[in-house]
Amino acid sequence: MTPKSQEIATDWLVAAGLRPTRQRVALAELLVGDGKHRHVTAESLFDSAKSRGAAVSLATVYNTLRAFCEAGVLQEITVDGSKSYFDTNTHDHPHFFWEDEGRLSDAPSDQLVIHRLPDAPDGVEIASVDVVIRLRRKS
Repeated sequence: MTPKSQEIATDWLVAAGLRPTRQRVALAELLVGDGKHRHVTAESLFDSAKSRGAAVSLATVYNTLRAFCEAGVLQEITVDGSKSYFDTNTHDHPHFFWEDEGRLSDAPSDQLVIHRLPDAPDGVEIASVDVVIRLRRKS
């Protein structure tokens, strides 16, 4: 990585109110250091960190991703109730899940139209709506 990407990562953490520890900066640099949005799993981020020589454990990656989500700088998208992806784009937007590749990508927001949602049960409100559109290759 570069001094510029490290600066971007550190600024991202500080703006979120997170202490920029060495491990957080290393992971944040992989997530936002180039200024682009991405979707990662804990495992793919761990693999990227290890390949760049960062001294982090998988448990640290999971804990750091949770801290980033709690700070509001990452969005967690759960697929199949067991597989979580983490998105650096925290604005509401739909996703494509490519079943054949196990990959998540952004879907065009301007093409999604939701006409009506069901009423929430008494005593609760709708906090968010997650849209994941599953794709698979035609046979």
